[in-house]
Amino acid sequence: MRNLSVVLVIVLLVAACGGRDQSAPQAGAQAGQAGGSGPAGSGGGLGAATLPPAPVVVAPVAVGPIASYYRATASLEAEKQAEVLARAVGLVEAILVEEGDAVAAGQPLLRIDNDEYSFRVEQAAARTAQVAAAFERLSQMRAEQLASEQEFESARADLASAQAEEGLTRLSLSYTTVVAPFAGVVTQRLVDPGQNVGVGTPLFRLAAVRPLLARVHVPSREFRQLQVNQEVQLVLDSTRERLTGRITLISPVIDPSTGTIKVTVEVPRYPAGTRPGDFAEVRIVTELREEAILVPRVAVVIEKGESVVYAALGGEEPRAERRVVTVGFTDDDRAQILTGLAPGDQVIVKGQRSLRHGQPLRIIEDA
Repeated sequence: MRNLSVVLVIVLLVAACGGRDQSAPQAGAQAGQAGGSGPAGSGGGLGAATLPPAPVVVAPVAVGPIASYYRATASLEAEKQAEVLARAVGLVEAILVEEGDAVAAGQPLLRIDNDEYSFRVEQAAARTAQVAAAFERLSQMRAEQLASEQEFESARADLASAQAEEGLTRLSLSYTTVVAPFAGVVTQRLVDPGQNVGVGTPLFRLAAVRPLLARVHVPSREFRQLQVNQEVQLVLDSTRERLTGRITLISPVIDPSTGTIKVTVEVPRYPAGTRPGDFAEVRIVTELREEAILVPRVAVVIEKGESVVYAALGGEEPRAERRVVTVGFTDDDRAQILTGLAPGDQVIVKGQRSLRHGQPLRIIEDA
């Protein structure tokens, strides 16, 4: 009986252990079925086609010109600048212009007291008249053979000298009225009324501000693309206003220290308030592509290091199609697409950043 009891206990223990080994994989199988059949990392989500339509704004693919630019920042400069100097000695009698005034070429800027210069002119004129009368008498005497050739030539030389002296005094008198050497703007007044000035004393600083100039240094590798009279785009740094200029000068030499060429751009028209010293971004076209496939730049997004555009496919039930594209030239608003799109395609420009490939779309008007 004792042996039979021992055998019975062993049989029961083995049966219990075997039951536990068989139940474990069944539990695991049930757990696997509960977890769903979606791909790894999908979280068991629904397919893109079953998602609700995403509201988006679309734009057509266009064909047109786009260019690559060389960009540089330059300070706008006056075409001409000069320091106006006194050419007469005396007291400043009147200042006729102020800083900021626009002046024409030859316009009076300042007057120096000219009494002394006026007296010198009167004195020289009187002497000229006296010498001229003497020369006239001697000319009559020479005609009557009453004066020698030497006396006649001496009198003529005296008259020429007196006339030259009178001309110099009148020129000195003219210097007492200081005039603008060219049309421009008075940028600085350097003297005050009543101040005593001498020859060479700085009186004003004057700048010709129409046109303004921008000087940029372009890498020599771009030299072959540049031409005189080529149009140039500028953007004012202060207001972001766009200006148009043209290349007027291209330096014939390359700076050996930088490998660049100096290019002078003339800006004939600009908004009121633009002044010498304002900074602008200069954009010079280095290559133009006429028949480029273009999309709004905002349509291109970067996903996992790839340039991607979402196209809107279908008519009444549109859906999103993810396309990897190759981008060429870009500007502020547009991007050239080299591969991945064709004219006539519709690209999504708003709402594309949360889209999935194949997701339904609800196309709305751009607000």
